[in-house]
Amino acid sequence: MSDFNFWQISSESTQIHLLGYGDFAPSHYLDCLNDEELSRYLTFKHIRRRREFIATRILREKVLGKQTIQYNSIGAPYIEGIGFISISHSSYLVGLAFNAQYQIGLDLETPRPNILDVCPKFLAPSEKDFFDENDKLEMTRLWSAKEAMYKLAGRKKIIFKEDLLLSKSTDDKWLGKIINHDHTLLVELDIFDHQGTVVSINSSAVERI
Repeated sequence: MSDFNFWQISSESTQIHLLGYGDFAPSHYLDCLNDEELSRYLTFKHIRRRREFIATRILREKVLGKQTIQYNSIGAPYIEGIGFISISHSSYLVGLAFNAQYQIGLDLETPRPNILDVCPKFLAPSEKDFFDENDKLEMTRLWSAKEAMYKLAGRKKIIFKEDLLLSKSTDDKWLGKIINHDHTLLVELDIFDHQGTVVSINSSAVERI
């Protein structure tokens, strides 16, 4: 498939599979979809969304075979009977992470020029002791880590600056707290760069306290 580039990255017991793509013609790859997926694909009007959908299913087939990606009641993806997966998209890049043992949350983020304008919406006051709110890359990494944590929270209606809190262990190892109304979840995260894209993934199982 000359339209695509594939990479595989290991993070502890998790395998992260990435697929990079360009402005390919999605209609040339409809054979990677089953009937249900084809029906869903046809509802997308924008070519960007169609490319993203096709690229995700191409990556799925390469990594896990042609099994249908399903979604639970809060929109988290899963494939019946194969462990835990997490999917993320960024500009011309899709990622699929797989772990046989525990739930994972993957996020991919391309640094955006306006990140400093929106960081007051997700940066908690306590996090200013650990993170430079004037550094665009650092704020992109913080946003990405919180997106990964959101996928681990098990609920919607999350307030990022109140319910998802982060501190640094090292530059690439961060510690997160997911605040729920009756319990807290602790999570360790790996944060790293892949060819200009920020990648965030939990490096161990979430701990409930």
